Amino acid sequence: MSYILGYDAETLRELVDPRQCKDRLDELGDQRSLPALLERVWLLKVLDRLDDALVVSEQSVRVARMGGTRKDLLRARILHATVLQHRGAFAAAVQELTTCAEEAEGQGWSALAAFAVQHRGKVHYDAQNFAAARADFKRALFLRQESGAPEEQLESTLLAIDAADRRRTAVAS
Repeated sequence: MSYILGYDAETLRELVDPRQCKDRLDELGDQRSLPALLERVWLLKVLDRLDDALVVSEQSVRVARMGGTRKDLLRARILHATVLQHRGAFAAAVQELTTCAEEAEGQGWSALAAFAVQHRGKVHYDAQNFAAARADFKRALFLRQESGAPEEQLESTLLAIDAADRRRTAVAS
């Protein structure tokens, strides 16, 4: 079940039903499996409980490092970087996402690389570096097309490119 109802055209943040997310968070409780931890991080992030999200995201990275695959670790690190982004730590988020994107591309994991690059674009967008955001969104689109991503992922990337173009034009005016 997807909790994402869409994306805000101005902020590029996920639009969710807070009640549904809160209910799911309650269902998860204190489960410590990696999938449950990752889901809790995302739910806490979209509910704007960023201090809790940071703690759980750091825990998820440790769990992935100790018992997950390399892909699991990259997913956990990418999610951790998105929490840093929401907390305003843009430089740290960009650095982490760049490292993750490079490793994923080096392994030939296009979908995971696209996920990291898309989020790095969102960090640039939040930091009002719209040219860098647009470049990342274009790269993510290419990687998503290469990996045969579902239509909704392609659409979210196209929305992001359009938003970066609009913001870049508005700043230039």
